[in-house]
Amino acid sequence: MPDPLLLVADVGGTNTRVGLARGTVVDTASVKRYRNADHAGLEDVLARYLAEVEATPDAAAADAAGPLIDGKVRLTNLDWTVSPDGLRAATGCATVSVLNDLQAQGHALPFIDEANLPPVITGSHVPADSDTRLVINVGTGLNAALVLQHRGDTIVPPSETGHIGLLTPTPDLRDLGNWLRDRHGFASAEEALSGRGVGHVYAWACDVAGVPNYPPKSSQEVMSLLADGDAQAVMAGRAFATALGALASSLALIHLPFGGIYLSGGISRAFARHLSDLGFESTFHAKGRFSDYMRQFSVRVLEDDYAPLTGCTAHLMKLL
Repeated sequence: MPDPLLLVADVGGTNTRVGLARGTVVDTASVKRYRNADHAGLEDVLARYLAEVEATPDAAAADAAGPLIDGKVRLTNLDWTVSPDGLRAATGCATVSVLNDLQAQGHALPFIDEANLPPVITGSHVPADSDTRLVINVGTGLNAALVLQHRGDTIVPPSETGHIGLLTPTPDLRDLGNWLRDRHGFASAEEALSGRGVGHVYAWACDVAGVPNYPPKSSQEVMSLLADGDAQAVMAGRAFATALGALASSLALIHLPFGGIYLSGGISRAFARHLSDLGFESTFHAKGRFSDYMRQFSVRVLEDDYAPLTGCTAHLMKLL
Protein backbone atom coordinates (compact mmCIF):
# COMPACT_ATOMS: atom_id res chain seq x y z
CA MET A 1 0.00 0.00 0.00
CA PRO A 2 1.53 3.37 -0.99
CA ASP A 3 2.28 6.05 1.55
CA PRO A 4 -0.49 8.62 1.93
CA LEU A 5 -0.45 11.70 -0.28
CA LEU A 6 0.29 14.76 1.85
CA LEU A 7 -0.26 18.43 1.09
CA VAL A 8 2.27 20.66 2.85
CA ALA A 9 2.62 24.43 2.92
CA ASP A 10 5.32 26.76 4.22
CA VAL A 11 3.84 30.21 4.92
CA GLY A 12 6.38 33.01 5.20
CA GLY A 13 5.96 36.73 5.59
CA THR A 14 6.25 37.35 1.83
CA ASN A 15 5.61 34.07 0.00
CA THR A 16 3.91 30.73 0.54
CA ARG A 17 5.27 27.49 -0.87
CA VAL A 18 2.97 24.50 -1.37
CA GLY A 19 3.87 20.98 -2.40
CA LEU A 20 2.96 17.30 -2.27
CA ALA A 21 4.72 14.45 -0.49
CA ARG A 22 4.56 10.71 -0.14
CA GLY A 23 5.51 9.80 3.39
CA THR A 24 8.35 12.05 4.48
CA VAL A 25 9.65 12.58 0.93
CA VAL A 26 8.66 15.90 -0.60
CA ASP A 27 8.16 15.88 -4.37
CA THR A 28 10.23 18.97 -5.08
CA ALA A 29 8.91 19.14 -8.65
CA SER A 30 5.43 19.68 -7.21
CA VAL A 31 6.41 22.71 -5.11
CA LYS A 32 4.98 26.05 -6.21
CA ARG A 33 5.53 29.52 -4.76
CA TYR A 34 2.80 32.16 -4.39
CA ARG A 35 3.02 35.82 -3.42
CA ASN A 36 1.00 36.39 -0.26
CA ALA A 37 0.07 39.90 -1.38
CA ASP A 38 -1.91 38.38 -4.26
CA HIS A 39 -4.16 36.31 -1.96
CA ALA A 40 -6.62 36.97 0.85
CA GLY A 41 -5.33 34.09 2.96
CA LEU A 42 -3.81 30.62 2.96
CA GLU A 43 -7.15 29.05 2.04
CA ASP A 44 -7.07 30.92 -1.29
CA VAL A 45 -3.52 29.76 -1.96
CA LEU A 46 -4.33 26.10 -1.25
CA ALA A 47 -7.49 26.15 -3.35
CA ARG A 48 -5.53 27.60 -6.26
CA TYR A 49 -2.75 25.04 -5.86
CA LEU A 50 -5.07 22.04 -5.71
CA ALA A 51 -6.90 23.26 -8.79
CA GLU A 52 -3.60 23.61 -10.64
CA VAL A 53 -2.18 20.19 -9.72
CA GLU A 54 -5.55 18.34 -9.67
CA ALA A 55 -4.63 16.38 -6.53
CA THR A 56 -6.70 14.96 -3.68
CA PRO A 57 -4.47 14.75 -0.60
CA ASP A 58 -5.07 12.43 2.35
CA ALA A 59 -3.78 14.87 4.97
CA ALA A 60 -2.48 18.44 5.10
CA ALA A 61 -0.16 20.53 7.24
CA ALA A 62 1.09 24.10 7.14
CA ASP A 63 3.83 25.87 9.02
CA ALA A 64 3.68 29.63 9.47
CA ALA A 65 5.91 32.41 10.81
CA GLY A 66 4.16 33.37 14.02
CA PRO A 67 3.24 32.14 17.51
CA LEU A 68 1.19 28.95 17.79
CA ILE A 69 -1.74 29.58 20.15
CA ASP A 70 -4.69 27.18 20.54
CA GLY A 71 -3.60 25.33 17.42
CA LYS A 72 -3.59 28.47 15.24
CA VAL A 73 -0.83 30.74 13.98
CA ARG A 74 -1.38 34.46 13.57
CA LEU A 75 1.51 35.53 11.37
CA THR A 76 3.86 38.06 12.92
CA ASN A 77 4.57 39.98 9.71
CA LEU A 78 1.31 39.41 7.79
CA ASP A 79 -2.37 39.79 8.65
CA TRP A 80 -3.18 36.11 8.10
CA THR A 81 -4.33 33.41 10.51
CA VAL A 82 -3.53 29.78 9.70
CA SER A 83 -5.91 27.37 11.42
CA PRO A 84 -6.87 23.68 11.32
CA ASP A 85 -10.43 24.62 10.30
CA GLY A 86 -9.06 26.65 7.41
CA LEU A 87 -6.91 23.74 6.24
CA ARG A 88 -9.87 21.36 6.40
CA ALA A 89 -12.09 23.74 4.45
CA ALA A 90 -9.48 24.33 1.75
CA THR A 91 -8.32 20.73 1.31
CA GLY A 92 -11.17 18.48 2.44
CA CYS A 93 -8.70 16.54 4.63
CA ALA A 94 -9.78 15.15 7.99
CA THR A 95 -6.21 14.97 9.33
CA VAL A 96 -4.55 18.40 9.40
CA SER A 97 -1.95 20.17 11.49
CA VAL A 98 -0.63 23.70 11.94
CA LEU A 99 2.94 24.33 13.12
CA ASN A 100 5.13 27.30 13.83
CA ASP A 101 7.77 27.60 11.09
CA LEU A 102 10.62 26.75 13.46
CA GLN A 103 8.73 23.71 14.72
CA ALA A 104 8.60 22.45 11.14
CA GLN A 105 12.35 22.93 10.67
CA GLY A 106 13.00 21.13 13.95
CA HIS A 107 10.92 18.13 12.87
CA ALA A 108 12.90 18.06 9.61
CA LEU A 109 16.39 17.77 11.13
CA PRO A 110 16.54 13.95 11.25
CA PHE A 111 15.78 13.84 7.53
CA ILE A 112 18.31 16.43 6.27
CA ASP A 113 21.27 15.14 4.25
CA GLU A 114 24.69 15.90 5.80
CA ALA A 115 25.70 17.65 2.56
CA ASN A 116 23.09 20.31 3.35
CA LEU A 117 24.51 20.97 6.84
CA PRO A 118 27.92 22.62 6.33
CA PRO A 119 29.75 23.51 9.56
CA VAL A 120 30.42 27.01 10.86
CA ILE A 121 31.90 25.77 14.16
CA THR A 122 32.90 22.16 14.79
CA GLY A 123 32.37 21.45 18.45
CA SER A 124 34.24 18.86 20.52
CA HIS A 125 31.10 17.03 21.67
CA VAL A 126 30.05 14.03 19.59
CA PRO A 127 26.24 14.33 19.29
CA ALA A 128 23.96 11.49 20.33
CA ASP A 129 20.48 10.90 18.93
CA SER A 130 18.96 11.86 22.29
CA ASP A 131 20.74 15.23 22.51
CA THR A 132 18.80 18.49 22.41
CA ARG A 133 19.23 20.57 19.25
CA LEU A 134 18.52 24.22 18.53
CA VAL A 135 17.36 25.87 15.30
CA ILE A 136 17.89 29.62 14.82
CA ASN A 137 16.13 31.04 11.79
CA VAL A 138 17.24 34.36 10.30
CA GLY A 139 15.08 35.32 7.34
CA THR A 140 12.18 37.73 6.96
CA GLY A 141 12.10 37.61 10.78
CA LEU A 142 14.07 35.97 13.57
CA ASN A 143 13.17 33.03 15.77
CA ALA A 144 14.70 30.04 17.54
CA ALA A 145 13.29 26.73 18.70
CA LEU A 146 14.43 23.72 20.70
CA VAL A 147 14.30 20.24 19.20
CA LEU A 148 13.84 17.69 22.00
CA GLN A 149 13.87 13.90 21.84
CA HIS A 150 11.57 11.99 24.19
CA ARG A 151 10.91 8.26 23.95
CA GLY A 152 11.60 8.23 20.24
CA ASP A 153 9.42 11.24 19.51
CA THR A 154 10.54 14.69 18.35
CA ILE A 155 9.12 17.56 20.38
CA VAL A 156 9.57 21.16 19.19
CA PRO A 157 7.98 23.72 21.55
CA PRO A 158 6.85 26.98 19.90
CA SER A 159 8.86 30.14 20.53
CA GLU A 160 9.07 33.84 19.65
CA THR A 161 12.74 34.39 20.45
CA GLY A 162 13.16 37.20 17.91
CA HIS A 163 11.28 39.62 20.11
CA ILE A 164 13.65 39.48 23.07
CA GLY A 165 16.04 42.39 23.50
CA LEU A 166 19.16 42.58 21.35
CA LEU A 167 22.21 41.29 23.26
CA THR A 168 24.95 43.95 23.30
CA PRO A 169 28.25 42.58 24.67
CA THR A 170 30.49 44.95 22.63
CA PRO A 171 30.68 48.76 22.41
CA ASP A 172 29.50 48.69 18.78
CA LEU A 173 26.47 46.56 19.65
CA ARG A 174 25.62 48.79 22.58
CA ASP A 175 25.70 51.77 20.22
CA LEU A 176 23.59 49.85 17.69
CA GLY A 177 21.10 48.96 20.44
CA ASN A 178 20.73 52.62 21.41
CA TRP A 179 20.32 53.59 17.74
CA LEU A 180 17.57 51.01 17.25
CA ARG A 181 15.86 52.01 20.50
CA ASP A 182 15.76 55.65 19.41
CA ARG A 183 14.04 54.70 16.15
CA HIS A 184 11.82 51.77 17.13
CA GLY A 185 11.17 52.25 20.84
CA PHE A 186 12.65 48.85 21.69
CA ALA A 187 15.84 47.27 20.37
CA SER A 188 14.61 43.74 19.72
CA ALA A 189 16.95 41.11 18.36
CA GLU A 190 14.83 40.92 15.19
CA GLU A 191 15.41 44.61 14.40
CA ALA A 192 19.05 43.69 13.75
CA LEU A 193 18.94 39.99 12.88
CA SER A 194 16.45 39.67 10.01
CA GLY A 195 15.99 40.72 6.41
CA ARG A 196 14.97 44.25 7.34
CA GLY A 197 17.48 44.15 10.21
CA VAL A 198 20.40 43.95 7.79
CA GLY A 199 19.21 47.25 6.28
CA HIS A 200 18.86 48.75 9.76
CA VAL A 201 22.40 47.74 10.72
CA TYR A 202 23.78 49.17 7.48
CA ALA A 203 21.97 52.48 8.15
CA TRP A 204 23.48 52.55 11.64
CA ALA A 205 26.97 51.99 10.17
CA CYS A 206 26.43 54.87 7.73
CA ASP A 207 25.32 57.15 10.58
CA VAL A 208 28.38 56.20 12.64
CA ALA A 209 30.65 56.94 9.67
CA GLY A 210 28.90 60.25 8.97
CA VAL A 211 27.89 59.23 5.45
CA PRO A 212 25.48 61.95 4.21
CA ASN A 213 22.20 61.28 2.40
CA TYR A 214 22.60 57.51 2.11
CA PRO A 215 19.58 55.72 0.56
CA PRO A 216 17.95 52.77 2.37
CA LYS A 217 19.44 49.41 1.37
CA SER A 218 17.85 45.99 1.10
CA SER A 219 19.58 42.97 2.58
CA GLN A 220 20.57 41.87 -0.95
CA GLU A 221 22.17 45.25 -1.65
CA VAL A 222 24.06 45.18 1.65
CA MET A 223 25.36 41.66 0.92
CA SER A 224 26.56 42.81 -2.49
CA LEU A 225 28.35 45.78 -0.91
CA LEU A 226 29.89 43.45 1.68
CA ALA A 227 31.26 41.21 -1.06
CA ASP A 228 32.80 44.32 -2.67
CA GLY A 229 34.47 45.34 0.60
CA ASP A 230 32.38 48.48 1.18
CA ALA A 231 33.51 49.92 4.53
CA GLN A 232 30.02 50.52 5.93
CA ALA A 233 28.81 47.10 4.76
CA VAL A 234 31.80 45.45 6.46
CA MET A 235 31.05 47.36 9.67
CA ALA A 236 27.40 46.31 9.43
CA GLY A 237 28.38 42.72 8.69
CA ARG A 238 30.64 42.60 11.74
CA ALA A 239 27.86 43.95 13.98
CA PHE A 240 25.42 41.41 12.50
CA ALA A 241 27.81 38.47 12.97
CA THR A 242 28.72 39.40 16.54
CA ALA A 243 25.05 39.97 17.45
CA LEU A 244 24.16 36.55 16.04
CA GLY A 245 27.10 34.95 17.86
CA ALA A 246 26.00 36.55 21.14
CA LEU A 247 22.43 35.31 20.68
CA ALA A 248 23.47 31.77 19.69
CA SER A 249 25.92 31.39 22.57
CA SER A 250 23.47 32.71 25.17
CA LEU A 251 20.74 30.35 23.94
CA ALA A 252 23.30 27.52 24.01
CA LEU A 253 24.01 28.15 27.69
CA ILE A 254 20.29 28.29 28.47
CA HIS A 255 19.30 25.12 26.59
CA LEU A 256 22.54 23.06 26.23
CA PRO A 257 21.97 21.88 22.63
CA PHE A 258 24.71 19.25 22.52
CA GLY A 259 23.08 17.90 19.37
CA GLY A 260 24.11 21.09 17.59
CA ILE A 261 22.89 24.54 16.65
CA TYR A 262 21.43 24.95 13.16
CA LEU A 263 21.27 28.34 11.43
CA SER A 264 18.43 28.44 8.91
CA GLY A 265 16.75 31.03 6.70
CA GLY A 266 17.85 33.04 3.69
CA ILE A 267 19.84 35.61 5.66
CA SER A 268 21.76 32.89 7.53
CA ARG A 269 22.65 31.22 4.23
CA ALA A 270 23.71 34.53 2.68
CA PHE A 271 26.00 35.36 5.61
CA ALA A 272 27.32 31.83 6.18
CA ARG A 273 30.68 32.18 4.45
CA HIS A 274 31.34 35.54 6.13
CA LEU A 275 30.37 34.66 9.72
CA SER A 276 33.67 33.51 11.19
CA ASP A 277 35.72 36.27 9.51
CA LEU A 278 33.30 38.88 10.87
CA GLY A 279 33.43 37.68 14.48
CA PHE A 280 30.67 35.09 14.90
CA GLU A 281 32.94 32.32 16.21
CA SER A 282 35.01 34.52 18.52
CA THR A 283 31.85 36.05 19.99
CA PHE A 284 30.22 32.63 20.38
CA HIS A 285 33.17 31.40 22.44
CA ALA A 286 33.65 34.62 24.45
CA LYS A 287 31.93 33.59 27.68
CA GLY A 288 34.69 34.25 30.21
CA ARG A 289 35.29 31.22 32.42
CA PHE A 290 32.77 29.29 30.30
CA SER A 291 34.67 29.89 27.05
CA ASP A 292 36.15 26.37 27.01
CA TYR A 293 32.73 24.94 27.81
CA MET A 294 31.30 26.69 24.72
CA ARG A 295 33.76 24.79 22.49
CA GLN A 296 31.64 21.66 22.92
CA PHE A 297 28.83 23.04 20.75
CA SER A 298 28.71 22.66 16.98
CA VAL A 299 27.08 25.24 14.71
CA ARG A 300 25.91 24.35 11.23
CA VAL A 301 24.01 26.07 8.43
CA LEU A 302 20.78 24.40 7.30
CA GLU A 303 20.96 24.76 3.52
CA ASP A 304 18.03 22.51 2.57
CA ASP A 305 15.46 25.00 1.30
CA TYR A 306 12.71 22.38 1.56
CA ALA A 307 13.32 21.66 5.26
CA PRO A 308 10.06 23.28 6.51
CA LEU A 309 8.02 21.20 4.06
CA THR A 310 9.90 18.04 5.10
CA GLY A 311 9.18 18.88 8.74
CA CYS A 312 5.47 19.18 7.98
CA THR A 313 5.49 15.75 6.35
CA ALA A 314 7.35 14.17 9.28
CA HIS A 315 4.86 15.62 11.74
CA LEU A 316 1.87 14.53 9.65
CA MET A 317 3.17 10.97 9.31
CA LYS A 318 3.30 10.67 13.10
CA LEU A 319 -0.29 11.90 13.34
CA LEU A 320 -1.39 9.36 10.75
